[in-house]
Amino acid sequence: MAGPAARKSAPKMSYRCTECGWATSKWVGRCGECQAWGTVGEVGGVPVRTTTAGAVSAPAQPILDVDVAQAQVRPTGVGELDRVLGGGLVPGAVVLVAGEPGIGKSTLLLDVCGREGREGRRVLYVTGEESAAQVRMRAQRIEALARTLYLAAETDLAAVLGHIEQVQPDLVVIDSVQTIGSAEVDGAAGNVSQVREVAAALIATAKARGIATLLVGHVTKDGSIAGPRVLEHLVDVVVQFEGERHSRLRLVRAVKNRYGPTDEVGCFDLSDTGIVGLPDPSGLFLSPGGTEREAVPGTCVTVTLEGRRPLLAEVQALVAPSVGQPRRATSGIDGSRVAMLTAVLERRARLRIGSADIYVSTVGGVRVTEPATDLAVALALAGAANDRALVPGTVAFGEVGLAGELRPVGGVPRRLAEAARLGFRAAIVPQGAVGSATIPDGMKVIEIPDLASAVRSAMLRAV
Repeated sequence: MAGPAARKSAPKMSYRCTECGWATSKWVGRCGECQAWGTVGEVGGVPVRTTTAGAVSAPAQPILDVDVAQAQVRPTGVGELDRVLGGGLVPGAVVLVAGEPGIGKSTLLLDVCGREGREGRRVLYVTGEESAAQVRMRAQRIEALARTLYLAAETDLAAVLGHIEQVQPDLVVIDSVQTIGSAEVDGAAGNVSQVREVAAALIATAKARGIATLLVGHVTKDGSIAGPRVLEHLVDVVVQFEGERHSRLRLVRAVKNRYGPTDEVGCFDLSDTGIVGLPDPSGLFLSPGGTEREAVPGTCVTVTLEGRRPLLAEVQALVAPSVGQPRRATSGIDGSRVAMLTAVLERRARLRIGSADIYVSTVGGVRVTEPATDLAVALALAGAANDRALVPGTVAFGEVGLAGELRPVGGVPRRLAEAARLGFRAAIVPQGAVGSATIPDGMKVIEIPDLASAVRSAMLRAV
């Protein structure tokens, strides 16, 4: 039996989170720091080591002597994607494209590969989820075939690196990074260690050879990118795909971009024949007829900003007598926001709708989350409750506070210019929102201090 001295000299076991580095003396299923599940693993004692100076791969040089031609942007040919990327792809840049299954990631990247191939560049498309024949069929359907587009169905990292060595491509697409595994790392493909090793190897190859690389990434149930958080830190650009499954509209936004802005949004239309950019998508979110259609109670058009791009969206509301428990149903709008606006209307505007059934939706399947849409939602609810319509050709935007006040929002000149371009001639905005901004010709701006005044002045007539 071991004595106290033996027990005291026994090494202590420790556990560390592979995501954030949090350490604990016993194993737990969930990290106590970053709250990630399954990331705490056993580690041994780490001896203190000192690294001595070694040989450098290339001498340091003055920043003015660095050749910037190696980082020139190359357009992909897809205008909406180039808008998000900051002009196109940079040689050696690594772009992580994330989104839910079936949202159009592979279709868009295959379209990019076809365009690059038709420009005479060598492109390597590595698929770990489909066979080469399946990818070929989709490329034929969306007209993305090219002689210099090479397909490889691989799930082993060493084989992928071998294909890159053999093809010598200008562009590499990995679909997806979670399906590629390395024999040098324990565990199945897709776990934290495998994703980190695969990403590090591909990034090192891209930087060393100047190859633009697009990595497709899976997302978790809550919409975040699967795998270690360090993956997003290692890559140069993180692009997020957004869109409703039952809508053809797809939004692409840059979450991180070392070469361009992160407030740009690309709009795409996903159909059976592929995915097409929408340089002017505002018409998708308005009812047929636009400003010329007959006024309808319970509708209001607003101008929302997606990044720096103004988009017009129509909000529709229906208020009906309730039988039993009042119902609340929303589509394209946050339900909690609608509940708050309902309470403000009842309390501040004396509109008795709390006991009624309320249904609020957007046209075209667009999802609006900006607080600037509060005023349009409130006016649509008020019009539906009173059976009164807004003046035709009117837009409304502004944030509504719990006290019933209207708060100014940003980007007013862009919102007004977009509304005027599409034929709207009046805008209801919070007081002081315009300031010194230039009002478009023919546009009448009505500044309102509170929600009650907006409800009284916006309605046209009883229908």
